[in-house]
Amino acid sequence: MHSLAHAAVPGSALESVLWPAVPTPEGARMLAMQFQFAQSECWSPARLRDAQFVQLALLLRHARDTVPYYRERLAGLDLSRPLTAEVFAQLPLLRREDVQEQGVALYSSAVPAQHGAIDEGETSGSTGRPIRFRLSALNLAFWHAFTLREHLWQCRDFSGKLAAIRGRVPPGNSLGWGASTDSAFRTGASATFNTEHPVAEQARWLMAENPDYLISVASNVQELARHCGRLGLRPSRLREVRTYGEALHPDARAEIRAAWGVPVTDMYTCREIGYMALQCPRHEHYHVMAEGVYLEILDAEGHPCAPGQPGRVVLTPLHHFAMPLIRYDIGDYAEAGEPCDCGRGLPVIRRIVGRVRNMLRLPGGGLRHPRFGETQFGGVAPVRQFQVVQKTLRDIEVALVVARPLTAEEQAKLHALILKNLDGDFELSFVYRDSIPRSAEGKYEDFRSEVLP
Repeated sequence: MHSLAHAAVPGSALESVLWPAVPTPEGARMLAMQFQFAQSECWSPARLRDAQFVQLALLLRHARDTVPYYRERLAGLDLSRPLTAEVFAQLPLLRREDVQEQGVALYSSAVPAQHGAIDEGETSGSTGRPIRFRLSALNLAFWHAFTLREHLWQCRDFSGKLAAIRGRVPPGNSLGWGASTDSAFRTGASATFNTEHPVAEQARWLMAENPDYLISVASNVQELARHCGRLGLRPSRLREVRTYGEALHPDARAEIRAAWGVPVTDMYTCREIGYMALQCPRHEHYHVMAEGVYLEILDAEGHPCAPGQPGRVVLTPLHHFAMPLIRYDIGDYAEAGEPCDCGRGLPVIRRIVGRVRNMLRLPGGGLRHPRFGETQFGGVAPVRQFQVVQKTLRDIEVALVVARPLTAEEQAKLHALILKNLDGDFELSFVYRDSIPRSAEGKYEDFRSEVLP
């Protein structure tokens, strides 16, 4: 009986009935959402898109009627007819600077009461443009539902221990995994630690907690795995690593697997939207959470990208009635993917390239995702951490944390390697630091451009 209580069987509100479970009202709602997700993820792309545009029409009507910013922008939109992708694509993009400048003009004056309490938040500013946003209790419910979907997709053992290393959280322990799972299932223990702690401290904490599952910001896990790999440290129970918050580079997956021998599962999320995409259970590409967001990948002319073509990510969350974000250019680049053979009709993102802030601006015009030859750094010089900053169109600053002072020959080789991989007419300079801090959210950028568009 005890093992049943921790199996992938919903938790019961009745002590005398464990199976079939009689869930709490909150648990019943979560399970009802999962039931709907299980149906809609198998729909054809056309049927999914039709359902999205029915919901988008409701959102647009609400935005036009209750949000000052959209009153004029949507005034000429005919919503008496079914909304189509062609009509929707004619709406102007909403950029991060628009969100910053408009502020409360993007707030709805009449959020449906059934959407629950309204909360405000602020992004970390890793794009260089922090913004304030509003979410309702309904948005939080969808966040929890997509979190649970991700657990179920990856067939995790809810009786296992979950460890989370995040920004802005106090260290601690809990009897469950959190609201996303615990409303519907009985789960094992969880433990949290802060990304502000040095990697060596994180490693000691991880070994002491010895979890089944670990979740953290992508670059933080990579550094942690690198540290543990050097020292031969491996939590004996670890089954899977989950990453979020940053583009997960292929070399990060390889380093994590090499250090711990476990799979890596990535998620595509942001604070003001929620879940955009989850990694496919069979592949390393991502499925868009089409039940929660209409996601476009657009080329320079604003046309949808073909599979294999990278472009700008433009988002419209379907249920953000407190602060509608219609065709929101989030500042990310991603590559569209082919339909998946896993049976899910959800749109595919082949890879997440990164943010515009993480794109190199070329002196002759255009953008390119930079490469520095970082996988070869170890064979050239004892580099422990680096950060490359584009100061001007031609000036590149490389900040280094090194195990010891570099020789002139090592610095020259490193200089040549980076310039070769940047493949452009740039002036390179080095600065040496004791450490390169992360943001309050625990994020780390190995490259950023300070050149304004």
